[in-house]
Amino acid sequence: MTRVINATPARPLRIALGLLPFALLILLYLIGSDARLEANPNDKLLPAFSQIGDAIERMAFEPSKRSGEYLFWVDTASSLSRLGMGIAIAAVLGLSLGLLTGTLPMVSANLSPLLTVVSLVPPLALLPILFIVFGLGEVSKVALIAIGITPFIARDIQRRAQELPAEQLVKAQTLGANTSQILIRIVLPQLMPKLFDAVRLSLGAGWLFLIAAEAVAATDGLGYRIFLVRRYMAMDVILPYVAWISLLAFLIDYLLAQLSRWLYPWHVKEAN
Repeated sequence: MTRVINATPARPLRIALGLLPFALLILLYLIGSDARLEANPNDKLLPAFSQIGDAIERMAFEPSKRSGEYLFWVDTASSLSRLGMGIAIAAVLGLSLGLLTGTLPMVSANLSPLLTVVSLVPPLALLPILFIVFGLGEVSKVALIAIGITPFIARDIQRRAQELPAEQLVKAQTLGANTSQILIRIVLPQLMPKLFDAVRLSLGAGWLFLIAAEAVAATDGLGYRIFLVRRYMAMDVILPYVAWISLLAFLIDYLLAQLSRWLYPWHVKEAN
């Protein structure tokens, strides 16, 4: 008899098991929505799927009467732009800091304590400071994402760099490689797929900082729209926006994973 710990589902069963929780959640929502709407047809907490569909059509496929814009797509473009810039800056800074502190003891002794302290500061606590320093424009929102994610990426890359076999560095020095050559030609190529992994793991925090910044000071964006309509209890708008954010996060994570597989197939083989 096969033990449960050794049982591996076939691909069709694995897909079915993965979809099952989502189906159960939808079923529970339908049951709850029908019950509340039957008791009170004007209930806004759990709108029917038809109401959600009407809200999506209104937000995504009908121009706003005030601005003439398709608000759903304008909000999506604004949020993705901020998120993309913040993550790109964090990736560059995190890779640079992690590479240097993970391979150069002098730099590690100088910057590692500061990096540790900064990583413990709640980024959302810095939001008022960022608004004072950079104003209420795009810079403060992008800065919050970058500041919030950079320490995580840097510390992860630092740890990955320290895990590289010391024999590689010794052999490179024996063959006459200098410090910059070792960093660029030996260490950096091995850290790049780790950077993709770190960025993927930090996406959730990136979305959190984005939504928080847009909720406080913005005129567009997914987070701005959610907090704007919450005063009207417009759950028919809030729920599809939340679902859309989840879908975007999944797609970005998937695309990063596929890009990493394409650029660094050797890393996938090592992981397996």
